[in-house]
Amino acid sequence: MDLIHKFLNIVAPITTFFFLCLFLPPYWTFKFFLSIINSIFSENVAGKVVHITGASSGIGEILRFIVRSIFSENVAGKVILITGASSGIGEHLAYEYGRRGARLALVARRENRLKEVASIAKLFGSPEVIIIPADVSSSQDCKRFVDSTINHFGQLDHLVNNAGVSAPGLFESTTDIRNFAPAMDINFWGSAYGTYFAIPHLRKSKGKIIAIASCTGWLPVPRMSIYNASKAAVISLYETLRIELGRDIGITIVTPGLIESEMSQGKVLFKEGKMVSDQLIRDVQASLIPIRSVTEAAKSIVNSACRGDSYLTEPAWFTTTFYWKIFFPDVLEFCNRRTLISGSSERDTVSKKLLDLSGLKKYLCPKSVRNPNLKPS
Repeated sequence: MDLIHKFLNIVAPITTFFFLCLFLPPYWTFKFFLSIINSIFSENVAGKVVHITGASSGIGEILRFIVRSIFSENVAGKVILITGASSGIGEHLAYEYGRRGARLALVARRENRLKEVASIAKLFGSPEVIIIPADVSSSQDCKRFVDSTINHFGQLDHLVNNAGVSAPGLFESTTDIRNFAPAMDINFWGSAYGTYFAIPHLRKSKGKIIAIASCTGWLPVPRMSIYNASKAAVISLYETLRIELGRDIGITIVTPGLIESEMSQGKVLFKEGKMVSDQLIRDVQASLIPIRSVTEAAKSIVNSACRGDSYLTEPAWFTTTFYWKIFFPDVLEFCNRRTLISGSSERDTVSKKLLDLSGLKKYLCPKSVRNPNLKPS
């Protein structure tokens, strides 16, 4: 048995390297041209009901991908359920689906904000919007908002698991590790619960799940250990469900980078276990990385879902970080540690100094995330 493993330790890397060199260039070229086609022929979702809460291989799958790109889904009149719909990506997904004529079920804890989002989504064109105040970390609440959507609309076409919180802080400096539990409860279990209760209804409609994960699911970003772990768990969950569910339900895993939202405004679950607004720690983490417009990000996500993509990284250039993780992990870890950890204090790192000295903050951060008077809500 040991000889077999020794043999594989030699042969497997050589074989993998050979196939990477042989097949990656033509594969990437093919995907590049498909991405151009996808950007031209995007899905129309008018008429679907959206509930807002992140691949097979072979010639057959490639052909299906081309067909989906050309004949993108029309969601007009369909029902979309979106969690975390009171702000950020979830809010703007509601507006984008609304523009396409989808019917919406909006879920979040803040009822007043949901009412505002619902009103705007109707102005954008959604024929019908319901709001369901709920906490996704409660399995009972998740069952209730799925049942409420079905009872009202009679169907469910897209489930958008978007609700999430950021939880920055050095792991060893946390005074009570249990303070970070809500990050896993909301980011992972909040997505898993809703999916579990929605699957029977999505099977009937041949619907889709849009899972909002994060590029930190593969990137080793310091001060984000629990958040990173929760998003890695989300990615793993839906990659597994894609196999279990087969073609009955489409799954698009979205891995955003830095997107204009309450998180990028500095609203975080801090190590004391309370939601706070801390733009300084946001600057430490973001440094010179530009923050993507949430409006454009939402449009890309809905287009991707309507095409039936398996994965979407937004903004697209963040995909390169995945390849750095695969091919140059030591370099990536060195750079992250050097810029995000090194410094005189947790709030005076190289990354923060780079941002301050460059004077680029006003160009990298949208005005909406640079308001010094922002408060947690």
